[in-house]
Amino acid sequence: MKYLFIIICFVCSVFNQAQQKQDPWKDSQLMDPAFLASRIVKKKTKDLVIISVGPEAIIKGSVDIGPTHEPENLEKLRNYLKNIPKDKEIVIYCGCCPFVKCPNIRPAFGLLMEMGFKNAKLLNLPKNIKTDWLDKDYPTND
Repeated sequence: MKYLFIIICFVCSVFNQAQQKQDPWKDSQLMDPAFLASRIVKKKTKDLVIISVGPEAIIKGSVDIGPTHEPENLEKLRNYLKNIPKDKEIVIYCGCCPFVKCPNIRPAFGLLMEMGFKNAKLLNLPKNIKTDWLDKDYPTND
C-alpha cells in the first residue's frame, strides 16, 4: 500500500510538472485583475492593448478576437498583432473556464511569444471571467 501511494504521488508530480512546462507564460507575466481594472478606471491604458481570446470581449476597451483554439481566430490574432510594436504592452484574457481547462489562452499566449512580444501579459483569471472580474464590478464594455 505504501508503494502504491508513492507511485501515485510520483505520477501526480510528473503530471503537474508537465502541465507547468506546457504553459507558455511565467508567473511574472500574469497581471492581477484589480491592477488592470484600476488602470482602466484611471484611464491609464493608452499604452496598453487588451485582447479577448475567448467567446466575448467583456473587459472595457478590449478587442474581440474570438476563441483562439479555433485556427481562424488564432490567425485573426496574428493579423491583428502584425502592425503592433513588439515592445507594446499587451494583455490577453479569456475567462471561459479555469486556466487549467482553458483551450484559448495557451495558443494565444504562445503566439505572442512566437511573434516576439516583449511585454505580453495574461490576465490572471484562475476561475473565470464572472468570478474574477464581473462579480467584482470591474469595468466592462457596455
